[in-house]
Amino acid sequence: MIILNSLEEFRQRYHSAKKWQRCLEAIANLPKLKPGVCHSIGDSLVYRLVDGASAAAACFTGTRRYVEIHYYLSGSESVAYAAKRELARASHYSDETDRETFSGEASARHTASPGQLLIFDNEYAYQPLGSDQLRKMVLMVTIEGATFHNK
Repeated sequence: MIILNSLEEFRQRYHSAKKWQRCLEAIANLPKLKPGVCHSIGDSLVYRLVDGASAAAACFTGTRRYVEIHYYLSGSESVAYAAKRELARASHYSDETDRETFSGEASARHTASPGQLLIFDNEYAYQPLGSDQLRKMVLMVTIEGATFHNK
């Protein structure tokens, strides 16, 4: 997991590839977004706005074909995370959802605050620990070379 403290830090670190430029384009669309509605830019980015209370997850979640980015706008959220290899698989990988779940102990926890971005690559699984009030953008960016069976 990568923790960035600002959107500017994201811009500086991830400025070259088109998929990262699309992330910035999606973030620029924030004023137009309604919570819970999924949007996409091209075939490499899907994003949505989360707004309101957020329940704690029962297990860790990981992906294989996407990098998942959480951009925190307001409120805070504690997130436990660990390398997948350190966790026990709780459910089989679903190719339809690009999700797999895990159980075990977190190797670390982080409480995200407004302005921060948490980036979960496919080597890590994360477990949100809940929040009373949260506003964040979740972006799913394809990993280089990842393809879809039906394309």
